[in-house]
Amino acid sequence: MIINTGMRTDIPACYSDWFFRRIREKYVLVRNPYYPQQVTRYRLTPDVVDCLAFCTKNPEPMLGRLDEISVFPQFWFVTITPYGKEIEPQVPDKRKVLESFRVLSEKVGKRAVSWRYDPIFLSDRYSLSFHMEAFETMCAYLSGYTDQCVISFIDLYAKTKRNFPEVRPVRKEERLCIGKEFAQIAGKYQIRVRSCCEGTELAPYGIDISGCMTKEILEHAVGMEMQIPGGKKTPREGCSCVLGSDIGEYNTCGNGCIYCYANENKELVQEKMREHDTTSPLLTGHLRPEDEVKIAKQEKYCTGQMTLF
Repeated sequence: MIINTGMRTDIPACYSDWFFRRIREKYVLVRNPYYPQQVTRYRLTPDVVDCLAFCTKNPEPMLGRLDEISVFPQFWFVTITPYGKEIEPQVPDKRKVLESFRVLSEKVGKRAVSWRYDPIFLSDRYSLSFHMEAFETMCAYLSGYTDQCVISFIDLYAKTKRNFPEVRPVRKEERLCIGKEFAQIAGKYQIRVRSCCEGTELAPYGIDISGCMTKEILEHAVGMEMQIPGGKKTPREGCSCVLGSDIGEYNTCGNGCIYCYANENKELVQEKMREHDTTSPLLTGHLRPEDEVKIAKQEKYCTGQMTLF
């Protein structure tokens, strides 16, 4: 099975000590975000976990301890955008994140690390020309350290519009321009561009529209074929990615990005983060008397057959 750590929060950046304790204790508890009394227990052992999947804006807190998870195959998304502190207030200086990306790639291998340049939005400051220049600068720096980059355009969820009221949709002609130019730029640095939940409109420019964490991508990362059961729901409409079991929690990400879809507001995040206890098997809080704990059904996906790519 796939253990996902990054759809609901940024565990490497905000909760790395808790995560490594979960690895040592070989299990984690996850509260159902829609039915809070339901708690699922997952084993964190390589006999049932085929891949640990991370999505982070700052891998640095985990870089010195990767030997503690070296028995697990891994796949890392590292999001690096050109936005300033007014957009991503708690994300470190992008030059530091770029350097951390290189270190991570050297440690786990470039097949296991993918760069995310998303969400893309446009404004007077972050214009088309700004994005073109920033994207090429980052491509040049990351060339040889990853072979893929995922892009997507900002989605205007209700919470996004509430926290970022000045944002506007990216128009079709702007999306096509970005797709075409990004594909050409990335190609010069041997980086393949993938789109995430953007339909088929960018395919004519050579952008891979199959998804950002598909079965094939995970097989490429771990170097082994997988047999993944069918019938699993994907994270959202139009997504063809493998749905891993996420051990994070909504409203707990400390990066503070104003476009975030996983946080309702700053006050709720601060409240939830105060409930975090490194010793608890739950990301925030502790088990309550009324909780119902269910043991997750976990099965191996890897077949043992090595991939050829």
